[in-house]
Amino acid sequence: MNEDRRRLPARGDIAAVHLRGKVAAERFVAGRGFHVSVGWVPLLRAPDAAAPIDTELLFGETFHAYEVRNGWAWGQAESDGYVGYVREDALMAPAAAPTHMISVPRSFLLAEPKVTARMRHCVSMNSLLTVTGQQDMFCAVSSSGWIHKDHIVPIEQHAPDFVAVAALFLGVPYLWGGRTSLGIDCSGLVQIAMQRAGLACPRDSDMQAAEIGTPRPAAAEGLRRGGLVVLPGVVGVLVM
Repeated sequence: MNEDRRRLPARGDIAAVHLRGKVAAERFVAGRGFHVSVGWVPLLRAPDAAAPIDTELLFGETFHAYEVRNGWAWGQAESDGYVGYVREDALMAPAAAPTHMISVPRSFLLAEPKVTARMRHCVSMNSLLTVTGQQDMFCAVSSSGWIHKDHIVPIEQHAPDFVAVAALFLGVPYLWGGRTSLGIDCSGLVQIAMQRAGLACPRDSDMQAAEIGTPRPAAAEGLRRGGLVVLPGVVGVLVM
């Protein structure tokens, strides 16, 4: 059993029900699914705004909460299994299943279907949306506002080349734990690019080194476009 605390929804006092008989805990709970209701929100190691950040959850992504208390939800991200704490006010009860995703580095959810409308949320690539209609160049997003139709694609429409997706983030500043076009870290870049291409990808560089692809020799003849170059604590994508 994988006991990596990053992907193990278990504490001494509480654990996910599917871990019954596998870990020790005072109680086991089924949890409840929520959707992220803001542009993005940090997933933290403790229920404290000053706690270290491990990653970010994007608008519309699912978070399975096993405990909600004192303004914080403790649980697990559906997309990559990461466990931690998220602000309760950044979550909402899930509505209909997502139908579309953001296909550009960033866009805006607007209060009205017009370019002069007030911005409700800045949303980043791979954010998940439930589209309920269209008016001119804008699509209605369930209970959240309007977004430009050219900034989204059906959820099943994947990018053909994850390397080209990664290149869209050139110039974005480094941010530990970041997964957005306003700040991203190395493994977050790999994850976002691969997910946009419909490829499953874990969150951290050591996970990616262990779980994606087949190791190759460092010699030049073993290198090719799209390969991952992994060093201790760092991962990059070959663009040659």
